[in-house]
Amino acid sequence: MKRLVCIFLSCLCANAWALDAITLEKQYVSQANQASSVARGDKFFQAKHGKDWSCASCHKSPPTTDGQHASTNKTIAPLAPAFNAKRFTDEAKVNKWFKRNCHDVLGRECTSLEKADVMAYLNSLKK
Repeated sequence: MKRLVCIFLSCLCANAWALDAITLEKQYVSQANQASSVARGDKFFQAKHGKDWSCASCHKSPPTTDGQHASTNKTIAPLAPAFNAKRFTDEAKVNKWFKRNCHDVLGRECTSLEKADVMAYLNSLKK
């Protein structure tokens, strides 16, 4: 009986801490203390913010198919979670890429609200 309870609890804990795009959006909303916006996220994703690139420069618009890095020409798998189940499942990778890509697009790190808005936009894209 103890073993069954331990297995059940470990499954609950694993699922509670599993990262996905919806959970990530909620985390950013909580950090920003403001609701996310699909419209703001879409506008942010498409716009250039004083640098040469927008998010769409590499990830396409909409980001539902393979993109291509603007300078290296490396193929980039679809960014929208509904089109790529592996997206936004590894928190270390998410943090790494948000930091790197925000610097490329903005010249600074993204705010929690900007991340929440982009996640809202990406989560709104469905098959």
